[in-house]
Amino acid sequence: MKFSRIFLIENKKVKIALKVLYIYQELLMLKDTQNKIIAFIDSNKDYPLIAAIASGLFPILYYYNSNLTLINSWDQFLFFILFFLVFPIIGFRIAYFTFSKIGILKAYKKYCLPVLNFTYSAFLIVIITFGFQEKIILFTAVFIAIILALVLYKHLNKIIVFQFLMAILTLVLLIIYMSSLTNPSDWMVHSDNIEQVVMKKKPNIYLIQPDGYANSSEIGKGYYQFDNSKFDNYLIQNNFKIYSDYRSNYYSTLSSNSSMFAMKHHYYNYPTGKIREVYNTRDVIAGDNSVIRILKNNSYKTFSILEKSYLLINRPKIFYDYCNIDFSEITYFSRGFQVSKNTKEDFKQAFSENKETHNFFFIEKIKPGHITNRKFPGKIASNEREKYLGKIKEANVWLKDILDFIINNDSNALIIIAADHGGFVGMNTTLESREKQTDRDLIQSIFTSQLAIKWPNDVSGLEQDIRTPVNLFRIIFSVLSDDESFLKNQQDDKSYIQINKGAPFGVYEYINEEGEIVFNRVLKE
Repeated sequence: MKFSRIFLIENKKVKIALKVLYIYQELLMLKDTQNKIIAFIDSNKDYPLIAAIASGLFPILYYYNSNLTLINSWDQFLFFILFFLVFPIIGFRIAYFTFSKIGILKAYKKYCLPVLNFTYSAFLIVIITFGFQEKIILFTAVFIAIILALVLYKHLNKIIVFQFLMAILTLVLLIIYMSSLTNPSDWMVHSDNIEQVVMKKKPNIYLIQPDGYANSSEIGKGYYQFDNSKFDNYLIQNNFKIYSDYRSNYYSTLSSNSSMFAMKHHYYNYPTGKIREVYNTRDVIAGDNSVIRILKNNSYKTFSILEKSYLLINRPKIFYDYCNIDFSEITYFSRGFQVSKNTKEDFKQAFSENKETHNFFFIEKIKPGHITNRKFPGKIASNEREKYLGKIKEANVWLKDILDFIINNDSNALIIIAADHGGFVGMNTTLESREKQTDRDLIQSIFTSQLAIKWPNDVSGLEQDIRTPVNLFRIIFSVLSDDESFLKNQQDDKSYIQINKGAPFGVYEYINEEGEIVFNRVLKE
């Protein structure tokens, strides 16, 4: 009888008796399992199948538990099942058969499974931790693992049991993690019919995103102290409106961009206990989000021009009509920056081939970026500031070149320069942002983001105030549709952070709608 059915019985004595019987049965099963494990440990028999599965089961579960947002596509799942489990099962069986049948090798058969189990398990742990680094693989997965296998071959079954116990523990953690996830469909729903907006004006739209580019209102003060007036003057001379005090709602590319393209807040999915990437943000950014749906509904052709493969690691279903990076260029163990593209040239080619359509271009530039994210960098805030400012200068050169091209070839374009977050200048590492901060300039350094827009001639004067990315496209669509009703359902222009030090773990409102520094914990409704 299932334990849940016991509660349906009304007689208390019967219920207690059945509970005792259930617990007794469970103890018997546990004892039976324990006896089987002891028998397996004491056995002198070889188990190629079990040894193979044990070598890959913990590594694959650990990899998923640590990197679920990077590897949650079915393509990757099938590949990893083959790589972590099917390949060793086949390989171990062939090797064991060979050592059992060939005379000269029979004397070494006792070492076959220990060496294979140790080396393959070590090899997998190395590549999921450090990547394919030949020296580490050679030293750890080959040299050390083989030596240990030769010394500990008599204890292989004990080690296999330990590997399975580690796998079970990791599986429990993975199940707990997955049970806490929030799918985008749960937070991307709008309270109005914004996705049915009809655009009366359809200029080509260019969303250019220089990663981590600080706003003009902050870059000249605080910890930045950089004179960027030449670039500001260039923008003004070319009829750009610079939105002072614009800042991101979230502190990373994925968390900020997913909210921007969904036009909704996700609050980092209200994490519990540990800071992780927001689930499926790459699918939102590269896939079927509100902004791209609206553009397609209004007969736009959409282009994703990426400099790095970071947004495509988990092989999301791309909803854009064109992306300059193909999945065939990305390996299954990629950490995101494996593929690099010349976005300027890719954009110019796409532009020249699509002059007869209404076009939307999302153009990414991984500069100026942000300071280091190393765990223990030391006191390097000053050096990191200098590196960041050097990259600002490089980003300015790139921006001027691509802006000149657009302005000279599309006189009535809607050009949006919108950074995803700040540069974290003033800190030694971006990880310090996860500690509770009280310094106003440090907090602003996390979120301050450049926004400058060159509006088309036929909407000049209609542009609204824009303060954060979550409302950027709602306001743009309101202007292009000449329908102010969509402005009634704007999201809060607040900035949020995940904190794991200096305050109880959780998500906190850091900057309120008035731009004031606050520290209010956000709880799930």
